[in-house]
Amino acid sequence: MIEAAFEHAEDPAASREIFDYAKTIVAGVAEHQAEIDETLETYAHGWSLARMPNLDRAILRAATWEILFNDQVPDAVAVDEAVELAKDYSTEDSSGFINGLLNKISATKA
Repeated sequence: MIEAAFEHAEDPAASREIFDYAKTIVAGVAEHQAEIDETLETYAHGWSLARMPNLDRAILRAATWEILFNDQVPDAVAVDEAVELAKDYSTEDSSGFINGLLNKISATKA
């Protein structure tokens, strides 16, 4: 699916790095989904993954993967990007929820 989107990019040469990183995130989340979901459920007090909007769940999984498994992305950047995605594309309350949850995860990681 990512490759299909890449094929329709206005400037594929300029977009290659972005699409390659998107594939890395998808693969990373798939590989570590059980641990990511357990982490989210642990720190999302009172919220199950099933109760979260689909988009919020996807944003949280990607950002949690970056925080826990990608040392090349500073935690603050992962949190900021996730919050901005939520502001632009999700519900009015999502950005605050995502910000709080990801900051908890970042603060408690080993």
